[in-house]
Formats: sequence, structure tokens, C-alpha cells
Amino acid sequence: MCTSFKQALLDGKMDFSSDTAQSYKIALYTSSASLDAATTAYTTSNEVTGTGYTAGGNTLSISTNPTTGGTTAFLSFGTTTWTTATITAAGALIYQAGGSTPAVAVLDFGGDKTSTAGDFQITFPTADATNAIIRIA
Repeated sequence: MCTSFKQALLDGKMDFSSDTAQSYKIALYTSSASLDAATTAYTTSNEVTGTGYTAGGNTLSISTNPTTGGTTAFLSFGTTTWTTATITAAGALIYQAGGSTPAVAVLDFGGDKTSTAGDFQITFPTADATNAIIRIA
């Protein structure tokens, strides 16, 4: 999770409730991108380009609304797919759409992942206190 996201949560600037007007997106990046916990906002710098990909990425749907398991709060997103895509990505950024496009989390794919005229899909981990993509313990 990005450090600025943690502060935004405490400041009440992020809302993942099912009745919120806020939406979240995921953008894909090349291995040349410099994304880490210090990332504060969506950027087009080293964002992937290619057939089937639009700058800014895909809008995410919240598959598991904020909930708790034990002493951990968590939420998760549904699978997102770029169809008939020819792209190579080494990572992604989840961010809040609109306004200053604040960063939520950086994903590192552990190397280049490629699709050639096929689906490029991100499946998020199981939505529970141990595995969910966003967890606060």
C-alpha cells in the first residue's frame, strides 16, 4: 500500500463503501516505471501502450466491501480484463479516479507479463484477513 493512501484513509479521503460515489482504477506499467510505497498519484510515465489498452487502465469493481476478520479489516476487487490485448506489463497501480488521482497500492508482477491478441487479466487474491489485496491489521 502506498504511504499517502494510509494517510488519506486517516484523513477520511478514501471511501470503499458500496454506496460511495468514488471509483477506483488500475493502470498497467512497464518495467521502466518507478512505482513504490512513495508513489502518491496515477502517472502516465512508463504506462503501457498497445492494442486493447487505454491510458488510465480499467475501472475496478469492489467484490468484497470493507469487512473484518479477527482484528484485520480488508476489502477486495473483482477480476479485471483487457480483452484482445497486445501488451507487456511488469506492474500496476490501483488509484482513486478523479481529482488528484491519489495512489492506493502498487502491484509488482515479478517480471514482465505479456498478452498477444488475447486477454490480459488480473485476478485478485482471496478476500479474507490473510490474503485480500487491501488489508489493515
